[in-house]
Amino acid sequence: MKYSTQDKLTIVGAAGMIGSNMAQTALMMKLTPNICLYDPFAPALEGVAEELFHCGFEGANITFTSDIEEALSGASYIISSGGAARKAGMTREDLLKGNAQIAMQLGKDIRTYCPDVKHVTVIFNPADITGLIVLLYSGLKPSQVSTLAALDSTRLQTELAKYFKVPTDKILNSRTYGGHGEQMAVFASTTTIDGTPLNELIGTEKMPRQDWDDLRQRVIQGGKHIIELRGRSSFQSPAYLSVEMIAAAMGGRPFRWPAGVYVSQGKYNHIMMAMETSISENGISYKEPAGTPAEQKDLEESYSHLCKLRDEVIAMEILPPVNRWNELNPHIR
Repeated sequence: MKYSTQDKLTIVGAAGMIGSNMAQTALMMKLTPNICLYDPFAPALEGVAEELFHCGFEGANITFTSDIEEALSGASYIISSGGAARKAGMTREDLLKGNAQIAMQLGKDIRTYCPDVKHVTVIFNPADITGLIVLLYSGLKPSQVSTLAALDSTRLQTELAKYFKVPTDKILNSRTYGGHGEQMAVFASTTTIDGTPLNELIGTEKMPRQDWDDLRQRVIQGGKHIIELRGRSSFQSPAYLSVEMIAAAMGGRPFRWPAGVYVSQGKYNHIMMAMETSISENGISYKEPAGTPAEQKDLEESYSHLCKLRDEVIAMEILPPVNRWNELNPHIR
């Protein structure tokens, strides 16, 4: 059985629904046979491992542990969903303090136990901020850490496909940027519908302006809607998309969606946010998206919201002031 690599992939938070789905997805995609499952909740973790054993994945070397040193030692790739889950009535930002502390410890543990890790993907909310904290405390290069933002763009694609009654592959370059939260910037100008620019359809009989405004709100509230429908936050889609990111970092096919990346130039600075990105075995790189004036304004507002969350974490003394970040991580400018 041929796998993409023999490198160790560690799933942090593997006892949860997202983590267990990530492990199964990685094995189904044949990324690596060497997968380590980590979670402090040992009984559920063992249950996940048993289920994966029962799948009979050929050549798989699945291990599980509640010891973080054992989990991270020798890891080349890490995906972490190991924070508190969002519940009904909560926003991603409601998870800020507790998950920021978890992110700080994860960053310290990476620095201690696997400083030579190649790529880390952080997906627990608010992912832009937790990813930033992991980056700073891990001592890794900005190109080595990505966060989950693609889910918003896939939700936009889905809503447009339903509205226009076309297959999703007819919706190209659906994009949201900025924060992975309700202050995201939803771009129409990048998207085509079966070859026609979306902006040429908005405001016509094919898509009245009010319909676009309503659809945009459905995208923004997509995570909340899943909670209303299922009684719990999303787990299948974030699991799959995060594994796709790691697959790209392993040298696989290019990642198709925006990802969260550390931004430190231009008008957006010292923040993790969704940009137009490329993920490869050389890491993650980005470029600023170009949009209409209204879209750029939305992106600036999303950035301002993320800066507010960042500054709250600084006020909690989980992060030092921005001008001291280089002392914590020399790769940060």
